[in-house]
Amino acid sequence: MTVRISDFNEVVCTFAGLPIEGWADGVALTITRTSDVFTSQVGNKGDVARSKTNDHRAEIEIVLQQVSPTNAGLSAIYLADRNAPGGAGIGAFLIVDLNGTSLYTAGNSWIKRPPDPTFDREPTNRTWLLECDAIQDFTGGNI
Repeated sequence: MTVRISDFNEVVCTFAGLPIEGWADGVALTITRTSDVFTSQVGNKGDVARSKTNDHRAEIEIVLQQVSPTNAGLSAIYLADRNAPGGAGIGAFLIVDLNGTSLYTAGNSWIKRPPDPTFDREPTNRTWLLECDAIQDFTGGNI
């Protein structure tokens, strides 16, 4: 019998050179492709035509604790991009599972939407939405 280990402490994530830390509890990192990689169409006699979309964009959702110092770093990148010309907030994105074989990279990514902050008696979460122009993804397993 083989036992494989999944450990979020072994998942490394960076954006524009900023290490992401202070993750929220639960699902804290999600990558969603903007479009299907392939589409298909069926003709009157059942013949199928398949088409490659060539759209490799993706949205990356990062959920951090309110107290995470990464929020300040992401805010600085966001404000630089919003207030300076020429894409000052575009940077590389990386997720690698050091305890497995999964790897996700994008050379050009940016903050699409900053969090909608909430405040409560207890710390709340901050959800950052990033977008990239071309995700390179390899979903592997763990060792």
